[in-house]
Amino acid sequence: MKAKHFYLIILLALLVPVTAFSQRAAESRSSIGILGGVNFQNLNGKDIGGSSLDNDILIGFHAGLNAQMAIAPEFYFQPGLMFSTKGAKSSEGAVSSTYKLSYIELPLNLVYKAMVGNGYVFLGFGPYVAYGINGKATYEGGPVSIDTDIKFKNKVNSDDPLTTVYIKPLDAGANLFFGYELQSGLFLQLNTQLGLLDISPEDNRITDDNQSTLKNTGFGLSLGYRL
Repeated sequence: MKAKHFYLIILLALLVPVTAFSQRAAESRSSIGILGGVNFQNLNGKDIGGSSLDNDILIGFHAGLNAQMAIAPEFYFQPGLMFSTKGAKSSEGAVSSTYKLSYIELPLNLVYKAMVGNGYVFLGFGPYVAYGINGKATYEGGPVSIDTDIKFKNKVNSDDPLTTVYIKPLDAGANLFFGYELQSGLFLQLNTQLGLLDISPEDNRITDDNQSTLKNTGFGLSLGYRL
């Protein structure tokens, strides 16, 4: 019996560091994440006269993938490629307006991940760069509904149509998110995003002093799986 106990102790002594090493190796390896979810977006800023915009949240979505590469114990670099819809709603009198913008987005995040329970708590932050690829404005008043395309331009000419909405194509800002990842790779995260670039173009159709500004802001919820 004593010999069996001795061999059991030796076996456990060998297995514990092997298990710990395997866990550290799993934590340090590179991985690919696939994720998608819902956006709650808005367009904040000022109108032509300098008054603050009073827009409402627009529900959209995002989908894409990211890579996760270890750079230090519990710290990771996480670049990604996403498709994301943004925009806002507004109303004036009997007319309601909806502005939908579609972006290809490149987030470049730093992530801290620590083991808690049977999974990992993580916190991430970093910049993003996005480029507008599609947009649509919808105006509704009673039984009448009008759809028009939103055009992406940095500078609007004086002879461009007055009925067209123009937005700068390039956007950039900051990401902040946190969540929980199971050892199986399934994860859930809450995202917040703050646009730092003014996406309102120079508009030569307006002869008076134009004080308009426009920035994307919002938050969202993502569900994903890490391979």
